Amino acid sequence: MAAERPGERAIIGPSITIKGDVTGEEDLLIQGRVEGKVDLAQHNVTVGANGRIKANIFGRSVTVEGEVDGDLHAEEQIAIRKSGRVRGNVSAPRVTIEDGAMFKGSIEMERKAAPRPVVGSAGAAAASPPPPVAGAPGSTVPPRPGEPKHPERSG
Repeated sequence: MAAERPGERAIIGPSITIKGDVTGEEDLLIQGRVEGKVDLAQHNVTVGANGRIKANIFGRSVTVEGEVDGDLHAEEQIAIRKSGRVRGNVSAPRVTIEDGAMFKGSIEMERKAAPRPVVGSAGAAAASPPPPVAGAPGSTVPPRPGEPKHPERSG
């Protein structure tokens, strides 16, 4: 098995029609027709100017220069070029729609949440005392002007 060379990508030519799911482990340029699902979640997917897709597309980055009837999902970005036509929802942290492009659907731009630090079994919130109430007995925080010296605590 030959190692993948940088800048190389698989191509579905203009005379090719695929009915079914497309999966793989390399970048893909689609110039033909695909009906089904395109799932290359870790790779770049480009729908070329001659591409006609009736499928949901999953990729690291998705670029549309042709027509897509389906939802687009990308880990990094989605770009709809001026020659592109998309009828479907798009979801990616970054979305670009060039002037002249046709788009009908919704856009969801949400970054992946950063990993949360691991908290001990007692929990960080349980370990810290509540903030002091101004003017309360035992408090070193002086009351603000106009506040009673010993406010009632709620809770």
